[in-house]
Amino acid sequence: MTDLVIRRPEGLYCPAGDFFIDPWRPVARAVVTHAHADHARTGHGDYLAAHDARHVLRARLGQIRLQTVAYGQPLTIGAARVSLHPAGHVLGSAQVRIEAQGSVWVVSGDYKLEPEATCAAFEPVPCDTFITESTFGLPVYRWPPQHEVMAAVDAWWAANAAAGRASVLFCYAFGKAQRIAAAVDAAIGPIVVHGAVAPLNEAYAASGVALPPMRCVSEVADPADFKHALVLAPPSAAGSPWMKRFGAYSDAFASGWMQLRGARRRRALDRGFVLSDHADWPGLQQAIAACGARRVIVTHGYVPVMVRWLREQGLQAESFETEYGDEHADDSADDSAAAEVAPVQPAAVPADSE
Repeated sequence: MTDLVIRRPEGLYCPAGDFFIDPWRPVARAVVTHAHADHARTGHGDYLAAHDARHVLRARLGQIRLQTVAYGQPLTIGAARVSLHPAGHVLGSAQVRIEAQGSVWVVSGDYKLEPEATCAAFEPVPCDTFITESTFGLPVYRWPPQHEVMAAVDAWWAANAAAGRASVLFCYAFGKAQRIAAAVDAAIGPIVVHGAVAPLNEAYAASGVALPPMRCVSEVADPADFKHALVLAPPSAAGSPWMKRFGAYSDAFASGWMQLRGARRRRALDRGFVLSDHADWPGLQQAIAACGARRVIVTHGYVPVMVRWLREQGLQAESFETEYGDEHADDSADDSAAAEVAPVQPAAVPADSE
């Protein structure tokens, strides 16, 4: 049976439909799983994405030629039947279901399993072949529940506010910043954001996602307001002259990479909060089991570890070499995206590490 998705120099290609999924080089027809910069790039002819992604994609890519479809709505592209299903990663993120030649493949893009308020929850899609990420594909990565993380953020923020210092929380501008803003206790003080976060907030609001009131840092006239504020900023703002306006502050980073011992210390942060928009190790296992696929293809992250584990479970497992997970595309003060990138990859992590 012919593979429904193959790797070509431009990206992952569906021959039956003559389209690419998240291509990294310009193509005529691109199906985009979500608006992070390593998956959604400029230069394509026609774009197809989930309806929920329309505002964030245009905020990121400008006036592209974009067609959107509701989650679960099937359409025929060439000889393939295609539909998009929630991935739970960020607003508008989607898994791509492809049915052709008596087979069903699902390209997951990036995904997380824990539901939260700012995007549609992950939906398992039964398939024969599942193409998965493995960004956090090591046993050490096991996320605490979101409500516990947000309670810790609130306590840190409240303590700083009581001491008269700003709480600067570094987080990716697309997805993570909005997720945090929607979940923290806005009664503690004002929430202000870096200029890279603001256009994404506007796109979320245009998409109907409820967020608390937020101002750009540049719009704060009285510096005393920062003493009680939660400041959401991209990681690239750390150590920059932009930080001087806050006077006394405490800083923290919200990321799955904070799970690793030493990650906070390497970044010289006061606090680290373990919060990821990707599936952790148990989540990857759960998603793969839920789709029922007997063949799994791994695209990026800890690929050899995940492939080996899948084969140990009796599954047919392999990998595609891709250009996802670019370390610089989203960690930029001038870029409003937010793909999660590792500060340092450990050489090895014991299989029983927690």
